Amino acid sequence: MSDTQQRIDQLVKGSEVLLFMKGSAAFPMCGFSGRAIQILKACGVDPKSVTTVNVLEDDAIRQGIKEYSNWPTIPQLYVKGEFVGGSDIMMEMYQSGELQQVLGSSASAQG
Repeated sequence: MSDTQQRIDQLVKGSEVLLFMKGSAAFPMCGFSGRAIQILKACGVDPKSVTTVNVLEDDAIRQGIKEYSNWPTIPQLYVKGEFVGGSDIMMEMYQSGELQQVLGSSASAQG
C-alpha cells in the first residue's frame, strides 16, 4: 500500500462520516460536491460533523481515492469506514430512505 493509500485508509477508518469532495462543506467547488453536502443536510447531518477532504488541495489524494475505492468520480462518501458512493448514489439512497439508515439519522424519508 502506498503512502497515499495509507493516508486515505487512516482518514476513512478514523472518521464517522467522511466526504472526499472538491472544496469544503462551506464552499463546495463543484455542483456534485455541493449536492452531496445538501443530501447529508437533508438527512439531518450537521455539515460541521462531517470530515471533508478537499481533493483540489492534494493531487495525490485526488488520484489515490479513485484507486482506493475503485470509483472514478468525486465526491465520495464513507460512513463508518464503508464506501457508500458518489452524489448520484447518495441521492438514490436518500430517496429510498437507505442513506438515512446508513447514517443512523433520525430524518425519515417522505413518501
